[in-house]
Amino acid sequence: MSFTQTASPSRDDFAAMLEESFGQSELAEGTVVKGTVVAIEKDLAIIDIGLKTEGRVALREFAGPGRDSQIQVGDEVEVYLERVENALGEAVLSRDKARREESWVRLEKAFNAQEKVTGVIFNQVKGGFTVDLDGAVAFLPRSQVDIRPIRDVGPLMHNPQPFQILKMDRRRGNIVVSRRTVLEETRAEQRHELVQNLEEGQVIDGVVKNITDYGAFVDLGGIDGLLHVTDIAWRRVNHPTEVLNIGQTVKVKIIKINHETHRISLGMKQLLGDPWEGIEAKYPVHARFKGRVTNITDYGAFVELEPGIEGLIHVSEMSWTKKNVHPGKIVSTSQEVEVAILEVDSVKRRISLGLKQTLQNPWDAFAEKYPAGAVVEGEVKNKTEFGLFLGLDGDVDGMVHLSDLDWNRPGEQVIDEFKKGDIIKAVVLDVDVDKERISLGVKQLAGDPFADAGEVRKGAIVTCEVTDVKDGGVEVKLIGTDLSTFVKRSELARDRGDQRPERFAVGEKFDARVILFDRKARKVQVSIKALEIAEEKEAVAQFGSQDSGASLGDILGAALKRANEKAD
Repeated sequence: MSFTQTASPSRDDFAAMLEESFGQSELAEGTVVKGTVVAIEKDLAIIDIGLKTEGRVALREFAGPGRDSQIQVGDEVEVYLERVENALGEAVLSRDKARREESWVRLEKAFNAQEKVTGVIFNQVKGGFTVDLDGAVAFLPRSQVDIRPIRDVGPLMHNPQPFQILKMDRRRGNIVVSRRTVLEETRAEQRHELVQNLEEGQVIDGVVKNITDYGAFVDLGGIDGLLHVTDIAWRRVNHPTEVLNIGQTVKVKIIKINHETHRISLGMKQLLGDPWEGIEAKYPVHARFKGRVTNITDYGAFVELEPGIEGLIHVSEMSWTKKNVHPGKIVSTSQEVEVAILEVDSVKRRISLGLKQTLQNPWDAFAEKYPAGAVVEGEVKNKTEFGLFLGLDGDVDGMVHLSDLDWNRPGEQVIDEFKKGDIIKAVVLDVDVDKERISLGVKQLAGDPFADAGEVRKGAIVTCEVTDVKDGGVEVKLIGTDLSTFVKRSELARDRGDQRPERFAVGEKFDARVILFDRKARKVQVSIKALEIAEEKEAVAQFGSQDSGASLGDILGAALKRANEKAD
């Protein structure tokens, strides 16, 4: 029998084996390692990473959103070594985790450098979407999808596109991205380039992209301009939809360009002639024109005289008589009215119109029909602290001042006798057309008692009739006149004991002497006491001269007898 002697390993061979052993020990669990695809079995790829046994990785891990699995035998791939050996003696590998580790390193660099990254939106979640960043999953908030809210995100799904990383937290595995930031940046660059090619005053075609209450946004070929509602037409446009439609092609003029904000102001009416040129000659003051009511406000109504030319009828110029009434109760929208030109301001582009000026002034009409001294009839509309207001013919009001209610009694007392709604007569005292005032008088219907006082004068003896008895005296009327006065207690008799009002009765008559008669001050006063004193003096003078031997008692007795004879 012969034996084959096996050669012992040399020192160099042992060193090589030791180095290989150290190299294998560098494949630590939890790291990314390189391997070679040695076989593909059904849906698994067999990968050799240099260990005793190979590892198996599902083919789906080599695919992902926006990319297909095209791995072949012999391809070198990077995988994540989870375990060197499992219960079956195989290495546990993961392509997903390897890609995720690779992506995080690459994404952190992009985040720090503020660079864009490519990703694919592959799923919708609460509040937004998930994005695959080549293995790392990021969150895309709904507000960061587009510049403007979009309803259908279907066309954006599963398509590679750029994103900007807003936030990264590797410890928590959170990444937040934005597509909107990329679009805004791109749009800003495009706007800057487009704005450089535009000039103020340039006329350009555009497409109406959006309509709001204050105007319309017009696409000028990649950049939007604002066509304000006041620049659509020279005439009043209440809402842009009256003239424009979305998708409509319009010719506009560039009014202003703000190169810092890239805002562009557009105009359509500027392409037409300015109707305000030569406006003063076309619409002279006091001339009358017909127009259409276009808008009604609290302070008046706007009337279109021609397309692009509007004037304002202020509420104070709408009616001669209807004060503090809303303009909507006088005119209505779209109503055709005749107006008078009151003022034209071509600089401020304002025309003041009058509606009442096209109608006869009712104050003029009243003054012509009812001159001073005429008697009118009216309804008591209102009672105030200074008089009565009567509704008169022609829908105008007149006022009866307190002082013109009664000749003898104070107005504050007399006004209580009138009620709202009473129909009364009055005399026209004055009509002031400019101030729109009519002064009336009620007491003038009976005539002025001081003017018809007859023989009444100071010192005259008058007969009085008691009309009222009061503690301080008596109210009396002078017989034969319309004059009335109050006789104070102290003037009722010469003797203090007879100065008692209660000794008089209503309807009783007596003579008295006029001690004050002032037509200007409209005052008259009478006195029994003054009459008695005067008669006594007269008796003394008369009887004293006829019979010097008569006593004072005889003289007074004769005077009293004479006074009684006159009274009878």
